[in-house]
Amino acid sequence: MPTAPSSPVGLHRVIEPAGVLPQAATRLDARPELWPDEVRISVERLNLDAASYRQLAEAHDHDGEAVKQAVLGIVGERGKMQNPVTGSGGMLVGVVDEVGPESPLGVKPGDRVATLVSLTLTPLRITDGLAWWDGKSEQVPAEGHAILFARSIVAKLPADLAPELSLAVMDVCGAPALTARVVRQYVDKGTKPVVSVIGGAGKSGSLSLAAARHTGASRTIGIVPVQAEQDKLTAAGLADVVALADARDPVALAKAVEQAGGPADITVVCVDVPGCEHGAVLATANGGTVIFFSMATSFSAAALGAEGLAADVTMLVGNGYVPGHADYALELLRSVPGVRELFEGRIAAEGQD
Repeated sequence: MPTAPSSPVGLHRVIEPAGVLPQAATRLDARPELWPDEVRISVERLNLDAASYRQLAEAHDHDGEAVKQAVLGIVGERGKMQNPVTGSGGMLVGVVDEVGPESPLGVKPGDRVATLVSLTLTPLRITDGLAWWDGKSEQVPAEGHAILFARSIVAKLPADLAPELSLAVMDVCGAPALTARVVRQYVDKGTKPVVSVIGGAGKSGSLSLAAARHTGASRTIGIVPVQAEQDKLTAAGLADVVALADARDPVALAKAVEQAGGPADITVVCVDVPGCEHGAVLATANGGTVIFFSMATSFSAAALGAEGLAADVTMLVGNGYVPGHADYALELLRSVPGVRELFEGRIAAEGQD
């Protein structure tokens, strides 16, 4: 066991540069030996966040082997999975292997868990060369270990759901929880808001639509870029209107939202491509709220765009954590058939690629 003092936020695992938090570090110490307040997880599966996977796939012309080698290179060099271009990572599922005597996380060896903190700050070592991953999906079968700190967040996997389904939900569980919180704030003030979700057919988007309706939105609008996604989201029944628009085209996006019953009081951005900031602002009513969940968001573009449009909107950054977020997202999956249909369809499609 290491003898140097530990930090509940993981400062003791930072190799370089000294003095920064693990998420900002370029290299972490991923050795398996535990400090007293740490937990070691035997990794079963990683879930790369959508923006990171898209960037890697496009950078390597969708060559699965090249994507695999890129991920191995990042983890080997950094001691964590943090895409150097997007700055984002993902999360993982696995089995608790060892628990330090001072860990406050409430897990024990043998528990199957999902980490609810980003891979960008989680010490990680891969030992199987990702032999069972073809590099063509966000979910990555893997063997190795990961380390959780005293202030990490972890959830035990529910017995009634397949692990890959639980992982897909927990990867984005902050989105529906924050959407519900913001909608509830409007409702508590006597207003049932119009909610538009850009990227409504995706994981975070479908959950956010379900959360908005569940919490009291007067109208839900799903925005998708292609006909196939419009058909899927319409069939799922999660939105009152499903509209086609390229979120990178501000005028077209604002027009589509208006024709669907907008402008929106609340706009939730869940797409994994850059360049959607101005459209989100333009499609939101004055005095409204824009919630950015995409890791592809440029927050300077969002702020300057709102200023340039003289838009009086509140802009929120979804940080992935709201108390009770995992339980809430899993309950939406269980109780809203359209959400489960979209998630299971996505997982099945990835398995066929």
